[in-house]
Amino acid sequence: MAPPNSPRRGSLQYWPRKRARKILPSPNWKAIKSDSTKLEGFICYKAGMASAYVKDETPDSMTKGKKIIVPVTIIECPSMKIYSIRFYKFGKVAKDVLSENLDKELKRTVRLPKTNKKENFEGDYDDVRLICYSVVKKTNIKKTPDLSEIALGGSYEDKIKFIKENLGKEISVSNIFDKGTLVDIRGLTIGKGLQGPVKRFGITLKAHKSEKGQRRPGAIGSFHPKRTPFSAPMAGQLGMFTRVTYNSKIIDLGKAEKKFTGMKNFGDIKTDYAILTGSVQGPVKRQLLITTSLRPTKKQKKKNFEVIELR
Repeated sequence: MAPPNSPRRGSLQYWPRKRARKILPSPNWKAIKSDSTKLEGFICYKAGMASAYVKDETPDSMTKGKKIIVPVTIIECPSMKIYSIRFYKFGKVAKDVLSENLDKELKRTVRLPKTNKKENFEGDYDDVRLICYSVVKKTNIKKTPDLSEIALGGSYEDKIKFIKENLGKEISVSNIFDKGTLVDIRGLTIGKGLQGPVKRFGITLKAHKSEKGQRRPGAIGSFHPKRTPFSAPMAGQLGMFTRVTYNSKIIDLGKAEKKFTGMKNFGDIKTDYAILTGSVQGPVKRQLLITTSLRPTKKQKKKNFEVIELR
C-alpha cells in the first residue's frame, strides 16, 4: 500500500482572510504602465452575465470561421470626472489640487472645502496622478459617486497636457479603452460571512463515525509548540476579498441600447457599457476597477470574437 499523501488545503497566498477595508482596491500603479497618454483605469459596475453568440476569428483556432457561444460579463461604465490632481515627489504625495465645478453628490462621500485653491501645476515633481469619481447618478444603481486614484501613462509633460484638456469634462470609457483590448478587473468577491473549514478551504469530510464533528480538521496543530498555527484550516470569514481577474478581453464597447433592459437584479443600462469575455468577481451592482493588463498573454491576445447577438 502506498504511503498516504495529503497535501495541505487552501492557498496561503492571501492572509489574513478577512474583509477588505474598502470596496475599490488600490492597485500598484508603478507596475501597470503604458506608453500612450491616457488613464490606466476606469470605475465601472457589474450588470450581469450572458451568453454571447459570436463568430470566432481567432487565428489557428479549431473553430475559426464558425459561430460559437461564449460566456460574457456585461458591465456598465458611466463617465468619470476629475476630483483632484495629486503630485508626487520621491514617492510621496507633495501636493493636492482640487478641481473646480464638482458635483454636489460628492458631499455624501467627502467633505468639500468652502473655498477652492487656484489650480496650479507649477513645481518640480516626479509623477502626477488623478483622483477620479464616477458620475453614477446617470445610472439606476445609486447617486453617491465612487472615488479612486488612477495613474496616467506617458511622460510627465504629456500627463499635464492631458489633465488640462480634460479638467471639468466627462471622460468616457471609449476614450480610455478600445474594442479588443485586454484588461484586468479588480474588485471584491461575493461576501458569504462565517463559513466552516470544509467550504472555506475545501478539506475532506471525516468518516461518519468520527468523534467531535465530521466537517472539521482531524488535528489543528502539534503538542509543542502549544499554539494553533495560522495555516490550520479553521472557520472564519469567506468572501469580500480583493481579487484580480487577469486578461479579460473587451469584445464589445458602446452606448446603452434597448437590448440591455430589465437585467436581473440590475435593471436598465443607461450609460456606456462594455462586454468582457468570461466571468468577473462580485455580485451585481458591485463597483469594479478596469485597469490596463498587467501581464498580457499571447493566447488571450490573439482571441478575436465578432459579436452577433446576446442570449
